[in-house]
Amino acid sequence: MSLLTDLLNLDLSATSDKIIAEYIWIGGSGMDLRSKARTLKGPITDPSQLPKWNYDGSSTGQAPGEDSEVILYPQAIFKDPFRRGNNILVICDCYTPQGEPIPTNKRYGAAKIFSDPAVAAEVPWYGIEQEYTLLQKDINWPLGWPIGGFPGPQGPYYCSVGADKSFGRDIVDAHYKACIYAGINISGINGEVMPGQWEFQVGPSVGISAGDQVWIARYLLERITEIAGVVLSFDPKPIPGDWNGAGAHTNYSTKSMREDGGFEVIKAAIKKLEAKHAEHIAAYGKGNERRLTGRHETASIHNFSWGVANRGASIRVGRETEKDGKGYFEDRRPASNMDPYVVTSKIADTTILS
Repeated sequence: MSLLTDLLNLDLSATSDKIIAEYIWIGGSGMDLRSKARTLKGPITDPSQLPKWNYDGSSTGQAPGEDSEVILYPQAIFKDPFRRGNNILVICDCYTPQGEPIPTNKRYGAAKIFSDPAVAAEVPWYGIEQEYTLLQKDINWPLGWPIGGFPGPQGPYYCSVGADKSFGRDIVDAHYKACIYAGINISGINGEVMPGQWEFQVGPSVGISAGDQVWIARYLLERITEIAGVVLSFDPKPIPGDWNGAGAHTNYSTKSMREDGGFEVIKAAIKKLEAKHAEHIAAYGKGNERRLTGRHETASIHNFSWGVANRGASIRVGRETEKDGKGYFEDRRPASNMDPYVVTSKIADTTILS
């Protein structure tokens, strides 16, 4: 095993100008991350230096078998914390051989919104709080829970320490450092209310980079849990009953909101979001109706609400924003399995372009 570890940790830059580029894309379910590697001459510093590639879309639910080729367009690069050296991770989106985005390519539509001059002028900032649940392999039961049974009620687990309250910290810390190494603007982590559930925060990130960074952070977490032999779940309500669900609260501000008088801009934006509540809910993740019940720090999926410091509202405005008269707000409706390209661009579209 030591020889295997030595080989895995080989520094290729000492003997070769070749690098390994891991091309990453989103599969047909909208949540299944796929990747494959190729050897290229390095170093690579910009996605424009990378060639397009292809894959078998019939094996990912994205193309028919008789015309299965899907083309990968490199869009963003990150340092690879697994292979290290000059090796890279590449976020790609997916197109037909004719150059048309395939239906599951949500990045393409998001990029169009973020490149709109009116949106670009507002420099939209995002901070995304990605909750997730760690499950014991083979039994799909949360990490730290007794097999076939339940832990004590919620209360002692949020931001906890101790072997009887905190489960999976080694995975969480490994992921935290891997994200920083990769170049993701990860701003923090914490244990969540339900035992076995955690959260990481990405941001502030501007425009399309918010989606790129959340997806690559998800990829790193999938790889780390694979190594640890633990199953990663983004289900918005992994355990039914009196347990918190998992969301992806999305913090948002524009240039106008961050300037003096921004609180009035925020209130106007919230009115626009209220008018399109049903449209946003439909885009905010599958199974979200199991989570947005009006309990467990959520608002009902059927009603739109907002309030200052209210975690039971659809939109929460912070006390500091109210005090300063400018700042940001938090959309608490997105589920943990939301597509960050869809959510970030939809918020910008509704609040800036509508």
